[in-house]
Amino acid sequence: MTETLLYALGIVLFALGLLVSIAWHELGHLSTAKLFGIRVPQYMVGFGPTIWSRKRGDTEYGIKAIPAGGYIRMIGMFPPGQDGRIEARSTSPWRSMIEDAREASYEELEPGDETRLFYTRKPWKRVIVMFAGPFMNLVLAAALFFGSMMTLGMQKATTEVAGVQKCVLKLSDKRQECRPGDPVSPAFKAGLKDGDKIVALDGRPVSDWDTLSDRIRTTLGPATLTVERDGQRVDLHPNLVTNMVEKKDADGNVVRPVQYVPAGYLGFQPKAEVRALTFGETTEEMTTLLENGVHSVIALPGKIPGLWDATFGDGKRAEDSPVGVLGAARITGELMTVDAPPERILVMFMNLLVYFNVSLFLFNMLPLLPLDGGHIAGALWESVRRHAARIFKRPDPGPFDVAKLMPAAYVVAGVFVCFTLLVLAADIVNPVKLT
Repeated sequence: MTETLLYALGIVLFALGLLVSIAWHELGHLSTAKLFGIRVPQYMVGFGPTIWSRKRGDTEYGIKAIPAGGYIRMIGMFPPGQDGRIEARSTSPWRSMIEDAREASYEELEPGDETRLFYTRKPWKRVIVMFAGPFMNLVLAAALFFGSMMTLGMQKATTEVAGVQKCVLKLSDKRQECRPGDPVSPAFKAGLKDGDKIVALDGRPVSDWDTLSDRIRTTLGPATLTVERDGQRVDLHPNLVTNMVEKKDADGNVVRPVQYVPAGYLGFQPKAEVRALTFGETTEEMTTLLENGVHSVIALPGKIPGLWDATFGDGKRAEDSPVGVLGAARITGELMTVDAPPERILVMFMNLLVYFNVSLFLFNMLPLLPLDGGHIAGALWESVRRHAARIFKRPDPGPFDVAKLMPAAYVVAGVFVCFTLLVLAADIVNPVKLT
């Protein structure tokens, strides 16, 4: 019963974190829009039926039933058509899409709003308004990450030995036990013991696991391993061999999905300890997290076939498979039932929110409508056109009509909807599990 309650608590906490992240994102748009005098009729968290709302000033603030997004409504997102009207219609379905979007941005136009339209603001102001939303997610992610890493800390491998492997096991085999005929591991043969602290390899001092791991990988044959044991320094003489180990990238992180490459092998398990990171270390970890996020977004289209096979075929759900809101909620529920210290569970929960907010930032920065990045790209293009016109002494081309891109925006939105439904199906049929 307790485990069920903890699981439910995890889902509720994730839902609250999701709402806060979305509300924070929309607050960025709202605050900068009001700063530049743009009228915002609505600020809503969620989609679907409104379950609560209050009007303050000229803005209605509310919460909707489905906590899967949010929005603010700014009047005059698109400029009027060439005829100066927003009611223009055509028999062309593409033109209808354009004019429908244009009309929607003027639905709540009131007397005096002519000077409070979004499109009338200078391009740099529009860029700020649209960038402010994703930027708020990045700020929240950084605040959560720096807060947790510099106080509660991160689990880091050390140069102390937690266990010695008796034989050489290929990591790609995923075996845990030795079999008759397996060669003896260099570490076991050299006499390395649990509790030894490795301080040097071939006379070169090492103080952290990353450095030691890299040197082991590039060392083959006879070597001198210096360890601290019972307050004394002892030299051991292992003969390192080649083994298939996990591939690392240029930053020393294991490549996902896991790949195996030949490298030097010693054969021991490093002891892990939890410690608070310095500001510099946290900055490096945050930078790596953002870089991995960018790579994940770029690699996303290539993961769709595997996701489809895991959902409708007999494929295995990959560790780095895309996860939706439902999947993340399930993972959070599992997290709350893990047998671990509360502070570790808290760190993992905060990291889930960090990843979610980083994803919101990166996705919204894609230069595609209807994402924020699409409006940013439109404002920047308008700025380029107007500057070029001044330089070449040509007439001002006027505001760039982003509404003309709405047919493409509907295609992008359709792709996102299909992808979201695929991820949702995968999270139900073949979910990613924390354990």
